[in-house]
Amino acid sequence: MVQTIIYNGSFENFFTAVFEIYEYKIAEPDIQKETSANTSLFGAHIVHENEEKAARVIKSLQQKITPLAFRNLYKSFLSELPNIENVMLRYIRYVIQSSNSVERNFSNSDVLMIAQTAKKVDREKHRMEAFIRFQKTKDKLYYAIVQPDFNVLPLIIKHFKDRYADQRWLVYDVRRKYGLYYDRENVTEVKIDFTERINDTLAKQNIYDDQEDLYQSLWQVYFSSVNIKARKNLKLHIQHMPKRYWKYLTEKQPTDLKNGV
Repeated sequence: MVQTIIYNGSFENFFTAVFEIYEYKIAEPDIQKETSANTSLFGAHIVHENEEKAARVIKSLQQKITPLAFRNLYKSFLSELPNIENVMLRYIRYVIQSSNSVERNFSNSDVLMIAQTAKKVDREKHRMEAFIRFQKTKDKLYYAIVQPDFNVLPLIIKHFKDRYADQRWLVYDVRRKYGLYYDRENVTEVKIDFTERINDTLAKQNIYDDQEDLYQSLWQVYFSSVNIKARKNLKLHIQHMPKRYWKYLTEKQPTDLKNGV
C-alpha cells in the first residue's frame, strides 16, 4: 500500500525523509511537499527537521557517487518537476544497493532522468546569468525581477556576487516569491510582497534612480546597433533568447520614440 511522505520542501528535509523511509521500512513511499500534497494528512507520514538523519544519508550517498553526480541530484531537486522526489529516491536506493558505480548507467531510467533534468536546470541557470538586467533605485539598490522555469536562484549566487561585488543588488523570483539580497558582504534570502504595481510605469518612476531612463535608453540603442537587420535570423535569435525572457530584458521593452530613441 502506498504511503504518503510529507516533507517541508527543503533539500535537507528531503534526505531526512529518505532516512525515515528506511528507518520505518516504508515499502511504497510517495514523497510530497507539504505545500503541494494532493492528499489529506490523515495516514501520511510527516517528516520533521532532523539534521543528523539527513547528514547520515548525505554521507552514505557521497561515499558512492562523485561530487558532480551529487550536484546533479541537487539541480534535479531544484527543478521542482512533479514527482521528482520519488525519482531521486529511486536513484538513491539504486546507488546505495549497488556494489559498483552506477551514476553513468543511463540504461536505468532514473539515472537518465536525473542527468537530463540537471542539464535542463543548468541551461536555465546560464540563461539567467546572461539575461538578467538590473535596474537601480534611488537608494542605489540594483534589482532584477525574474520568473525562471526552475528554482535556479541558489545556483546563480556566485556569478552575481563575483561580478557585482561592489554593489548592493537584489534578484527576486516572482514565481517562488523569494529573492537573494547582497549587501556587498553577504547574500541573504528575502521574501517580499510585491504587488501588481511593480509593472506600473508611474510607480516605477517613484523608485527608479534619476538616470535609470537614460540607462534603459542606452541599452535599447546598443541592442539596435548590434542587431543588424540584414543578418536577422529570428528563429535562431529566439532559440538563444527565448521570448519568455523578453519581459525582463531592458533592450526588449518598447522604444520611446518621443525621447528620440
